[in-house]
Amino acid sequence: MTENSSNKLYKQMKKTTNKMFTIGLWIITTLILVLIFGLLIYILSKGLPKISFDFLVGLPSEIDAGGGIGPFLLNSIYVLIISLLISIPIGIGSGVYLSEYAPNNRFTEFIRTCVESLASVPSIVIGLFGYVLFVDIFNIGLTIIGAGITLSLLNLPVITRVTEEAIQTVHNDLREASYAVGATKAQTIVKIVIPAALNGIISGVSLAACRAFGESALILLVGGTGTSGEMWDWNFMSQGGTLPVHLWYVQSEALVEDASDIAQKTSALLVLITLILSLSIRLPLWVRDFRFHSRSKRN
Repeated sequence: MTENSSNKLYKQMKKTTNKMFTIGLWIITTLILVLIFGLLIYILSKGLPKISFDFLVGLPSEIDAGGGIGPFLLNSIYVLIISLLISIPIGIGSGVYLSEYAPNNRFTEFIRTCVESLASVPSIVIGLFGYVLFVDIFNIGLTIIGAGITLSLLNLPVITRVTEEAIQTVHNDLREASYAVGATKAQTIVKIVIPAALNGIISGVSLAACRAFGESALILLVGGTGTSGEMWDWNFMSQGGTLPVHLWYVQSEALVEDASDIAQKTSALLVLITLILSLSIRLPLWVRDFRFHSRSKRN
């Protein structure tokens, strides 16, 4: 066999192998997507048709059937808002500092290592820290404010790391062009770098928000399993039980006859709100990209 024929055979085998791996990856990806969509459709179909307005705003019942989830739904939104108000500005600011201002030395690398380590810490460990801080040291009990602040500690490393990586992907030519027209470093970061990295930053915020909304172990330790028992109670010193915690309680310890129906409806509502939350955070970016591509085509 000549050298040319050997090279041709090798190239042909390489192309065949690449095609086989590509087909295999497409099959695996398709199976995973089908499984995910199947689970979503199953959960939504079981509980979504049963949800009513009275269920969304009604008070839960310990014994009688037909109770609602109003206070738990309100607490979920309240705790999520508190956590995001704390974690988003600090997380994005920390990511900008590490990427644009922090010197490239061992101390900065140590900080990055700490941030990556904190991002992988289980939520129950953060919850134990929050329990010690708010229940044992500050002695304020299981509260909404304690759950919100502790949840922000869970989100901070994720938002910080994602922001730093998103800013680092912005090409230096954009920065140099901004400096060339007389812009300062701060103006370049605010008007050039952050808008260019906004897709990655928003993805990190969306991931953190959806994870926070579905968190249960942390809330169980710091917020408790109950609520104030009143609808539209905005007192942040009340108990901070949320929908995931209520779902766990209904499935494990509830005595009501319709516990199974409540669990199905709560599961469907959790999935639906998570999808809406993710889409609503990303929607402005999609609109911006659509307008940009439309203008590019016109020009």
